[in-house]
Amino acid sequence: MFIGEFHHNIDSKGRIAIPAKFRNKLSSGAIITRGLDHCLFVFTSKEWETLAQKLIALPLAQANSRAFVRLMLSGASDVDIDSQGRILIPDYLRKYAGLNKEAKVTGVYNRMEIWDSGAWLDYKNKTESASDEIAEKLGELGI
Repeated sequence: MFIGEFHHNIDSKGRIAIPAKFRNKLSSGAIITRGLDHCLFVFTSKEWETLAQKLIALPLAQANSRAFVRLMLSGASDVDIDSQGRILIPDYLRKYAGLNKEAKVTGVYNRMEIWDSGAWLDYKNKTESASDEIAEKLGELGI
């Protein structure tokens, strides 16, 4: 399980340190891909396989299904943690997420997300200010 919020810098080569408490969960490899809201998703290999099976089962004839599958699968890349606990974020993914120097790594239970620090702050402020509205809609769904 990934939980928490951590501040990390991205070095000039595009590497970011993975929070120490998350590293052992990624020891057998990880997948990084485009996420939603212009962040990056990082999955364990096992979680990625589960998600990928669901994605390829989506109806091919539906444009939204094809678009989402393309977003997630074509942007995916295997990553390994180096001896200093870092992963290399491919250039095309850094551009997608607008990552420069400062980033937030967040744990979202079955995945990590990597955000540009400014984008994370904007997103978090917007979400926190709408929390009552969001809770009400989730209540309608039985949560």
